[in-house]
Amino acid sequence: MPRISAAERGAAVEERAIEVPRELQREMYLKMLQIRAFEEKVAYFFSRGMVHGTTHLYMGEEATAVGAVASLGDDDFITSTHRGHGHTIAKGIELPRMMAELLGKQSGYCKGKGGSMHIADLARGNLGANGVVGGGIPIATGAGITIKLRGDDRVVACFFGDGAINEGTFHESVNLASVWKLPVIYICENNQYGMSMSVRRATNIDDLSLRAKAYGIPGTRVDGNDVLAVYRAVREARDYVRKNGPVLIVAETYRFSGHSKSDANRYRTKEEIAEWRERDPIARMRKRMLEGGSATEEELVELENGARRSIEEAVKYAEESPESSIDELETDVYAD
Repeated sequence: MPRISAAERGAAVEERAIEVPRELQREMYLKMLQIRAFEEKVAYFFSRGMVHGTTHLYMGEEATAVGAVASLGDDDFITSTHRGHGHTIAKGIELPRMMAELLGKQSGYCKGKGGSMHIADLARGNLGANGVVGGGIPIATGAGITIKLRGDDRVVACFFGDGAINEGTFHESVNLASVWKLPVIYICENNQYGMSMSVRRATNIDDLSLRAKAYGIPGTRVDGNDVLAVYRAVREARDYVRKNGPVLIVAETYRFSGHSKSDANRYRTKEEIAEWRERDPIARMRKRMLEGGSATEEELVELENGARRSIEEAVKYAEESPESSIDELETDVYAD
């Protein structure tokens, strides 16, 4: 997977955009809409004290999760982060059970005990979100070892943020994956801030994908707000890692809200946020589909209404589900 320039990447994306099937474009657009609507609902519930602890919203980054997961096979694995709702929805989780989990209900994936940061869906290859920064990186590497030993034709997509790229787990995991040629796609979602720390202050290079050189693996940077660009980059990486070992992809994106719901958001300007909102991945995909003839206005409105309905149905299911009982407190927590 040779490195290519930004200009070449852009040209290739435009050239290959028409090759993405119309149905797949519609599916990706719907997934992005569902993520946005889900997060807006979670923000509302959090403001009413219905989501306990804290939560980290994915609004603004939808194209990265959706584009990456759309390029994977159904049997491929992912590992997620504390900001994991987008990855989880993109991998096809049942929205009602996910909403129930956030509201602490018995019908949730972890019976309400995992909450926002610990949802997993092993049946769909989602090895779980993780509240520890960089915690999913060694898990993905371990899954890569398992695939290698079994001789399976699978890959692992490992999502993590720009803050995690400076964690020791990143170095140890990527180094090992490189030595053993493990089928792992390391996807750094550079949303420009690790909590309130600007990536420009935390790292002394502009292009984080250059880190790949230290491990002797390919690295590339992609527009994380362009779902087709992400799809193309991860699709190429998937073909590469199955035979040759790991790849590092850095998706440049931005979170519209704060680090978490307790974030005062004083470390960045309103002008900066407004500038990134002009690059909204959902609006960009909508415009591209209309201009490229992939969908009509009526079809897009139908998808948008459908996304909102799916979230409202998930809310109804969650609200009508029973609370977890006190008897569940020690279930799956302590060994016999």
